[in-house]
This record gives sequence, structure tokens and C-alpha cells, in this order.
Amino acid sequence: MQKDPVKKLKVLFLCTGNSCRSQIAEGWARAMKGDEIDAYYAGIETHGLNPNAVKVMAEAGVDIAGQTSKLIDRLMDIPFDYVVTVCDHARDACPVFPGKAPVVHAPFDDPPKLAETATDTEEALNHYRRVRDEIRAFVETLPQSLPSATGRERTTSP
Repeated sequence: MQKDPVKKLKVLFLCTGNSCRSQIAEGWARAMKGDEIDAYYAGIETHGLNPNAVKVMAEAGVDIAGQTSKLIDRLMDIPFDYVVTVCDHARDACPVFPGKAPVVHAPFDDPPKLAETATDTEEALNHYRRVRDEIRAFVETLPQSLPSATGRERTTSP
């Protein structure tokens, strides 16, 4: 008798511009948790894929170069099990999803914003690397750290 395949959790990583943090989170989830999580990413707005996010993920062995910045509107018909907001603006502007997927708020610093004050390229990339590593540590806790009750928001500390 053949076993039924394990149902993967559909998890959406949502941020404001969908250029960096949600892309990184999806990349880590796909690379580390692909057997448990069907990961998606989107933004409230689209700002394009940040080349520094691509660079620091490549340094860590995860290719996100083929991803594109996309609006949440394109994913509204997907029955997500969880929505993870990775910035405060996305949490505040998060739409209501069909099926009432619980929203988990895991805020991370905005690398492009931090890099604005960097004095050189290496210092700028170090901001991206730090946030990349913080997001990785968060994704490593999934899905066990996700709440089991539906319809509730939970904030986690990355």
C-alpha cells in the first residue's frame, strides 16, 4: 500500500515592496523546508528584486535570481495556511485572505534602508547579510513555531 504524501503547508511571506525580505524568506523556506512548506512571496507594492538580496543569498548558496517582485493581488485565490508578515507596514496593510489564514508577524530590519547610511559597498552588504541570517534563523524554526490556532496574529522575535 502506498503512503499518502505529506501535505505541505502553504506559507506566504509578505512585505511592503517585495524586493528583499519576503524574497529572502521564500528562498530560505524553499531551500531548507521544501519538504514541509510550499513557500510563496509577495508585497503590498512592487519595488523590483533587490540585486543585493540576490547577491547575499547567492553567497549563502541559495539562488533567488529568477524571482520577480509581485503584488499580493496575484495570490489572493491561494488557500494559505499561514501569512508571515516580515515588516510592520505589511502587517498593518495586510489584506484579509480567503480561509482566514492566521497572520504571523516576524519583523526584520529593512536592509535597503540600513544601507543608505553605509560608507561603502561592503558595509551596505553587511546589513543585507545580517538580515539574511536573521531570516534564516527564523525560517529554521518553521513550521513548529507557527501557531496552531487559526484566525489569530502572533508576533515572533527573529
